[in-house]
Amino acid sequence: MTMATTTDLYPSRKSEPDEFFPRRDPTVYGTPDDGPLEQEQLDRYRRDGFLFFPGFFSGNELGQYRKELSRLCCDPDMAGREEVITEPDGEEVRSIFRVHHHSQLFDELSRHPRVLPMAEQLLGSPVYLHQSRINYKPGFKGKGFNWHSDFETWHAEDGMPAMRAVSCSVILTDNDMYNGPLMLIPGSHRYFIPCAGPTPDNHYRQSLRVQKLGVPDTDSLAHMIESGGIESAIGPAGSLLLFECNLLHGSNANMSPTPRSNAFFVYNSVFNTPDRPFGARHRRPGFLSNNESFAPLKTARAKHRTDLARETDSALRPA
Repeated sequence: MTMATTTDLYPSRKSEPDEFFPRRDPTVYGTPDDGPLEQEQLDRYRRDGFLFFPGFFSGNELGQYRKELSRLCCDPDMAGREEVITEPDGEEVRSIFRVHHHSQLFDELSRHPRVLPMAEQLLGSPVYLHQSRINYKPGFKGKGFNWHSDFETWHAEDGMPAMRAVSCSVILTDNDMYNGPLMLIPGSHRYFIPCAGPTPDNHYRQSLRVQKLGVPDTDSLAHMIESGGIESAIGPAGSLLLFECNLLHGSNANMSPTPRSNAFFVYNSVFNTPDRPFGARHRRPGFLSNNESFAPLKTARAKHRTDLARETDSALRPA
């Protein structure tokens, strides 16, 4: 089901960077008739590259996700696994990848009946899970993430052909201005910024802790920020963020005693499955780039139908 292509529409990782240029793919592939998002929301996503839903999850659902977050972080069986990434200058857990393999609850969350239809609507097709992870960012010790486009990495190092993927971030602890919330550059998804430098073998081992290659140059960043500004995804635990795969984003270090922990699920169209990487000799391992199955996700059966029934449509109204 891979989209047939022999041309690299987004060349990057060359010896010298080229200038940024307009994206060559749509941003929104579906229509209001294809899912729960209304025309105004689709237009906002097309313009800004993201949608934010404060308090999307609440009650028993949120409580279970937070308990599972703590369980995984303290599970001794997780220690030493390649999916577990520690902070660059310590042993605190920074990220856990392929989290849907290690938790039935997070597997069900990745196929949540109020989330999955929005991803399918934005991408205009069935989707599969390209990547899942938890970012912990512990209090005082959690370091930041440099400005980057996820798509640039997924294209160069995983072989994702086109910009037809969306990231879903479920905010599991309160995200405030002090604990390093995700920062977004509205409208930056409308341009692709090529990055300089050939990709070393096994680059992921370094980049997951501190990414220095595959990040945009400062002149291009300054232009994007002058054009679109910077917005922070600040909100209470249970909020939901959907953002386009090419949107520039990053975060500062956690300067507070409270963690900033979010779960991420990357949905890719079944018509956009990766093949050979465009800017590396080998694809990254399967815990970073799903290479096991491209079968479309099926909506999980909700365990707490009563709780779900109490959720109101107002949760679908972005801030």
